[in-house]
Parts: sequence; structure tokens; C-alpha cells
Amino acid sequence: MTVAELTGLRRLLQSSSLEYSVVKNTLAKIASQDTGVAAAVGTLKGPVGIAIGYDDPVLVLKKVLEFKKTNEKLQVKGAVVEGKFCDQDAVKEIADLPSREILLSMLAGAFQAPLSKMAGALNATVTSFAYAMGSLKDKKNN
Repeated sequence: MTVAELTGLRRLLQSSSLEYSVVKNTLAKIASQDTGVAAAVGTLKGPVGIAIGYDDPVLVLKKVLEFKKTNEKLQVKGAVVEGKFCDQDAVKEIADLPSREILLSMLAGAFQAPLSKMAGALNATVTSFAYAMGSLKDKKNN
């Protein structure tokens, strides 16, 4: 990749508070020893760039694959997500996941659904009881 293309990738990643660095393979191998990244040592061949995200691991993959659509020179060899190595196919699957915020809102909705159904059922019981009492009152008055 050219310097201009790498600069474009860095800018795209920095706009989302992500980092990108081209590293020496020997230094990357030494630095990854006894860490969760050690599983990726087999992919450190040839020129290697590493994208790092601290908050949302899915966001890193989405941004890198977004850049890859516009630049065919970029090759994604794999990723380390939550301490586990993922090959190219797994990277694509993970990138298709919704963002962290959307997943959390889906989880909150799942927790809320049973409570709202229970509240609706209790409200229906009280309402039907009130209608029955009103009907009984009207019947006695007539």
C-alpha cells in the first residue's frame, strides 16, 4: 500500500478512536508472548499492520473491512477478538454483528418484555374486575 493509502486508513480508524501501526514481525512476536495475542503469531509474515481498538472489538473489524472495500491491496489475515484468534471467515461474521450499543439495547428489550407483559396482564385483570363491579352496580340499580 502507498503512504497515502495508509494515511487514509489511519484517518478512518482515528475518527473512531482506533489505532493502526505497521510493526516489525520479530518485535510483534516478542511482544505477544504470554498474551492473548500469541495465537496470531502464525500470521505475522510479510508486511504486517495491526489495528487496535480498546472499547468495541466489532468496530475495529467493521472499519478495517470498510476500508478494504475501497482498497483491494489491504489483506485481512485474521484478528484477535477477546483473546481468541479468528480467521478471515470469522472476521467477516463478527463484522456483521450489530454494534455494542445495539446489542445492549436488544438485551434490555429482552429483559423488559416479560415485565411489560406481566404489567399488561395485571392491568387487564384489574380493569376487567372494575368493569364487572360496574356492571353489578348497574344491575342492582335497575
